[in-house]
Amino acid sequence: MRTMYTTICRIPPRCPRVSARHLYLPLRRHFVSSRCVATAKSHGSGKTDPRLAQLGKRIHDEYAQIKDHYATPKLPIVLAHGLLGFAELRLTPGWLPPVHYWRGITEALKANGVHVITTTVPPSGSIEQRAEKLARGIADAAGGREVNIIAHSMGGLDARYMISHLRPSNVRVRSLVTIASPHHGSSFADFVFQEIGNERLPGLYKVLDRVGMETGAFEQLTSAYMNKDFNPRTPDNPETKYFSYGANLEVVDHLPFLSPFRQSHNVITRFEGPNDGLVSVASSQWGSYKGTLVNVSHLDLINWTNRWRWMLRSLVGMKPGFNAIAFYLAIADMLAKEGF
Repeated sequence: MRTMYTTICRIPPRCPRVSARHLYLPLRRHFVSSRCVATAKSHGSGKTDPRLAQLGKRIHDEYAQIKDHYATPKLPIVLAHGLLGFAELRLTPGWLPPVHYWRGITEALKANGVHVITTTVPPSGSIEQRAEKLARGIADAAGGREVNIIAHSMGGLDARYMISHLRPSNVRVRSLVTIASPHHGSSFADFVFQEIGNERLPGLYKVLDRVGMETGAFEQLTSAYMNKDFNPRTPDNPETKYFSYGANLEVVDHLPFLSPFRQSHNVITRFEGPNDGLVSVASSQWGSYKGTLVNVSHLDLINWTNRWRWMLRSLVGMKPGFNAIAFYLAIADMLAKEGF
């Protein structure tokens, strides 16, 4: 980590076009995530899953390595986190480094000359609450400038609500890139509410309220809410360009035994098809769909991959196929070429 920050600090503040390879070689060692060998089989069936047709462009290893050069967008990029997210989390008074939601991503973008704004919204608040806080955070940090937003997971819903409903006078969003955002809800959310049942739900909410945890977000992630309520009343703003990416864990057998995605992946596969462990490819699609990242999990997308697991797999010839740093630099490059 010290090597990365030392390298970034040496970059002259007015030299955003320095060779990306020179800037990011230290980052590559620290922040590489990966994928398994891809298959086109549905989970456990041995047959080709016809729902794989919804994947669009399959992105296997396009973001496996950092390239020599990335264009820098002229507008700031706002990073909007997902459910239960944060910008920076300090677990101790100061003797351990903070945990970053955008692990290494913010630093990499800044090193390439991007003006980055990281926002913090209520982790499990309603979309409306989160959108209001997002708007205030952008207004305070952007100083009236137009912005691009890159949003992970539920952050994409917050941004859509802010753009379409709040329309703050001091915030103008030129582009929104959503990454595995549940635009059409989640069958796993449906499953959880069905398992809890209407009778036990009030009691559960009361317990969560006692520990200071808001609950507005949870029911809003169901398929019924998103498709019958949120989407019909949240049309796109014609002044904003919308892009989206999805991800698919094709080889679920390669998930660690204790992976938090085992049950959710199975449930979503059964009801929706290909998914990243929490959000399906079908639900991720909004606006111009740029493609599906193959064998990338919901947490890989924010660079939270277990590096030790992939290091061990590399010893048996499984090469890294996804680097989150390269992915976000490529998104910034795409925005720059779009004129943003």
